[in-house]
Amino acid sequence: MPGRHGVILRRVSGHILAIGGGGILDPSSPLERHVLELAGVSKPRVCFLATAVGDHAERVLSFYQAFSESGCELTHVELFGMPDKPGDRVRAQDVIYVSGGNTANLLALWRVHGIDSAVRDVWEAGGVLAGWSAGANCWFEDSVTDSFGPLRGLGDGLDLLPGSFCPHYDGEVLRRPTYRRLVKEGMPPGHAADDDVAFVYSGSELLEIVTQREGARGYRVTAEGEEPLEARLL
Repeated sequence: MPGRHGVILRRVSGHILAIGGGGILDPSSPLERHVLELAGVSKPRVCFLATAVGDHAERVLSFYQAFSESGCELTHVELFGMPDKPGDRVRAQDVIYVSGGNTANLLALWRVHGIDSAVRDVWEAGGVLAGWSAGANCWFEDSVTDSFGPLRGLGDGLDLLPGSFCPHYDGEVLRRPTYRRLVKEGMPPGHAADDDVAFVYSGSELLEIVTQREGARGYRVTAEGEEPLEARLL
């Protein structure tokens, strides 16, 4: 079946977790434990991509500290400087975990270095793609981003998942009204996630919504308004 850009969509066995934000890169995070559980292997190979924050060393170090006791094989791939076969390194992983930051910059660098096709290959082979904020926006057709300053629609996602996405729905005061306005004006309808909430997809089908904070939830947003969606507490 052709996708939005005429790409043939194959049946996919992998998972995608789109996380709104919140308590991330924390050894006690139930959301991050859930990411690893979905890999379905005893010692998953986990790759962190901090492209959205310019491969900032402190963010990369936080990843290693947060996952140091997980029993996983950890690595990260940098795209700034002189990257060495970054696409091949990404394809060798079971889990790709993507930092928040600047969504537009992330997508531009990924496309230049072939990471866009590499993450798709991981997903189609049964791996897990996950991330928060920009690392969640990137999987969808469209999203709400502050990549250019004031919040606006991006209109240029990877299109692995249909529709649009908005992170930080309860964490940043302008996210909710901006997303509702954009969808009403023609952005594809989609989903919004409070901080500490993740939309979990099997292939491109929504499997469930999970949260690590009681009372946090997801939303379905259409031109007619928003519908609260209960999230399972991990």
